[in-house]
Amino acid sequence: MTTLTTLTVATRPPRRSRGPRTGNQLFAYVIAVLLAATVIVPVLYVALGGFRTTPQLNDTPVGLPVNGTFGNYTFVLESGDFWRQVLNSTIIAAMVTAVTVLFGAGAAYALSRYRFRGRESLYTFFTLGLLFPVGVGILPLYLLIRHLGLLDTPFGVMLPEAAFGLPVTIVILRPFMAAIPAEIEDAAFVDGCTRVGFFWRIMLPLAKPAMTTVAILAFVTSWNNFILPLVLLNDPNQWTLPLGTATFSSQYTQDTAKILAFTALSMVPALTFFVLAERRIVGGLSGAVKG
Repeated sequence: MTTLTTLTVATRPPRRSRGPRTGNQLFAYVIAVLLAATVIVPVLYVALGGFRTTPQLNDTPVGLPVNGTFGNYTFVLESGDFWRQVLNSTIIAAMVTAVTVLFGAGAAYALSRYRFRGRESLYTFFTLGLLFPVGVGILPLYLLIRHLGLLDTPFGVMLPEAAFGLPVTIVILRPFMAAIPAEIEDAAFVDGCTRVGFFWRIMLPLAKPAMTTVAILAFVTSWNNFILPLVLLNDPNQWTLPLGTATFSSQYTQDTAKILAFTALSMVPALTFFVLAERRIVGGLSGAVKG
């Protein structure tokens, strides 16, 4: 009996101290909650403020809707300007996404699989594009777009936005494509596949997680872009949603509730798209970092 008790005590796994680990987890949770509150609280304030009236907002700026009204949201949704701006933003964002992903994937493929003189210098040049602010080049961009005759057109906004989206696309895609084993490429060449065929038939399907990530980032960035449409679009019929939101705010300065409703509705498409695609973004970025 004593021997059995001794064996039981000896084989019992030692207890681990959970004090420090629990403390670290609690600290991490507190920081996460604070960061989430910093982001979520303003969004909730805008969304709930749209269900209130301007006198209620003036009396109690912070509060829940009491006898809430849908009139502000109905007023915005019945406006033709709002839906036209949504359509303009969708068209421009879709074109920017297509151009950025297509040309970025081609450049990343060449920089990751081809060996030529100046390859790293060219990659560094694209990387430096991440540090180039849009405001610095806005005047030359305006002159160039006017010279091309593309002012007040979706293409005039699309081209600069796609150009500014290429650096981050290449930076994400290049390490992802470089991590694909060379044996797959050699086997494809043995089977008679060309470099272009390998790119279209094998590389792009294998790089689908990273491609999805850069496509989502390009779409959301284009959707939220404000300064380029502000400078390049003078025709109200071509305005995008961020520009329309700023114009609506200046037009209805005294009606805060309507401004909050318009702002909340303008956030819905981008937030929905980003939330639904969050896992794909994280997966694509993780693959790029590992590569």
